[in-house]
Amino acid sequence: MPTTRKTPKPTGGDEPVTNQLEEAAAVTTKKTQPPSEGVDPKTQPATSSGIESVDGFTLQEVTQESMAESFMATAADFTVLRDIGEASFGPPPDETVETVHGPDNRIQITSTSIYPWRAIASLLITAADNSMWIGTGWFIGPHTLMTAGHVVFIKNSGVPGRDGWVKKIQVMPGRNGGTLPYGSVTSSNFRSVTGWTGSGDENFDYGAIILPTKLGSTTGWFGFGVYSDADLTSAVGNISGYPGDKPSGTQWYDARKIASVNSRKVFYDIDTAGGQSGSAVYRIVGGNRMAVAIHAYGGATTNSGTRISLDVYNNMVAWKA
Repeated sequence: MPTTRKTPKPTGGDEPVTNQLEEAAAVTTKKTQPPSEGVDPKTQPATSSGIESVDGFTLQEVTQESMAESFMATAADFTVLRDIGEASFGPPPDETVETVHGPDNRIQITSTSIYPWRAIASLLITAADNSMWIGTGWFIGPHTLMTAGHVVFIKNSGVPGRDGWVKKIQVMPGRNGGTLPYGSVTSSNFRSVTGWTGSGDENFDYGAIILPTKLGSTTGWFGFGVYSDADLTSAVGNISGYPGDKPSGTQWYDARKIASVNSRKVFYDIDTAGGQSGSAVYRIVGGNRMAVAIHAYGGATTNSGTRISLDVYNNMVAWKA
């Protein structure tokens, strides 16, 4: 396996690392950063409510009857591959309620070939021991996807030969079950930070996948930015990804107001499930989809993601370059 190399900035847990022999792009640390805007080759309008319109409906407009009919037609399927989070953390104690609180409010995305859904990718992950797992990633540039750190680097699995950088990841943007509207690209070029790869600290659980092609120029990508506590706690959070409790390779979306934040994490009662590790937590600002965190964990009352702080932002800019 290639030797990990480090770049000099920033220091501490956000110090970037890569599985490549060459040096990662240098990180320029600044005190403030303007948001990095997303790109959509064919503009898909966003609603003014901060919640996506899905097949002509917002979450508030979907009736209980239509929700029940939708979920009856898409029964949970546990025969598919397991969530990559289980490679590092083990299976959840009760997978039926892992990160869905109360009624399941998720909506299936069937129009995955349009933006922003096509900028979200189903991931097929092959670990160092050749075990296979699922996760989610999202484009931030022509050849770069963000994801959770535990998607690209496995920690404390307890299985001989499994820990460390994964071997490869197959990236399938806008996947809809067995349909791949933009094909797939396989990468073995990854990024994370020492706070995760060295310490396994959930506060630093983020990473990136670097593609050998510029597929993101076709799918478009999300913007991202550093926002104040007040901005975040007054915003609606949106998450879409590829949960393992739904039919294999289907994309599901939910949104709700952000519950709370701290300096490293964003907390929200947005329904997700294993397999969505690495999804974007984003808000809609002036019609632009702006990521504020990387989804990584479930919880009894709220789920959480790694907050895009200034150091995280600087790493993302460097990895996007």
